[in-house]
Amino acid sequence: PGGWFEMGTAGGESDETLHRVCVSPFAMDQYEVTQGSFQEIMGRNPSRWTEPKNPVEQIRWKDAVDYCHARSRREGLSPCYDPPTGKCDFGANGYRLPTEAEWEYACRAGTRTKYFFGDDPAQLGKYACFKGNTTRGPAVVGSKQPNSWGLYDMGGNVWEWCNDFYKDDYYRKSPELDPRGSENSATRILRGGCWNSRADLCRSGYRMDETPVFTDTCFGRDISGFVGFRCVRSRSAAQ
Repeated sequence: PGGWFEMGTAGGESDETLHRVCVSPFAMDQYEVTQGSFQEIMGRNPSRWTEPKNPVEQIRWKDAVDYCHARSRREGLSPCYDPPTGKCDFGANGYRLPTEAEWEYACRAGTRTKYFFGDDPAQLGKYACFKGNTTRGPAVVGSKQPNSWGLYDMGGNVWEWCNDFYKDDYYRKSPELDPRGSENSATRILRGGCWNSRADLCRSGYRMDETPVFTDTCFGRDISGFVGFRCVRSRSAAQ
């Protein structure tokens, strides 16, 4: 369901300004997109840590958008994305990447704590594959406990692309209803942390950004094998 929530983090990073936001209802994948699904729909698997049930990784933003487009067409839905430009039609009933607000709303699942399970990072290992309990690569999706809305791996495993462009001051001027990020920027939003992230990077409100066109041999922050995604559909369009 949609609703109001407090987005951001009180006392967090400078780009995590706490502000009130309302998101419309939407449907979200319960799991990160797997390598098996990506292979079936796209005919290839770019992942470094190959295993069909693991999340697909080494994914550029455009790779995620192309998957959303192909998955929509495969299921007879209206694609959200214009492939040449990457522009999203939020009124279409197909698959797309979540907005940053949708992602955080789904991750928090009604909570206001640092993590969706509370404030104690010592509990993170129950819910996330991260640096504190993992030494080599992501895990099979759904290996850890879900949040209270039944969504798995919202912390850790692989970073997840959002649809939004990133701006560090966006929260200070964000609209209250269905914010969709800056109009333009050099980078896009990543959320959730990954298998090699410290606990604080897996917080519900933590924001990271990366160039959407990185290549497998030239990464802005050495994120090879760390980036994947999950899909959403606008609920009103899906109905």
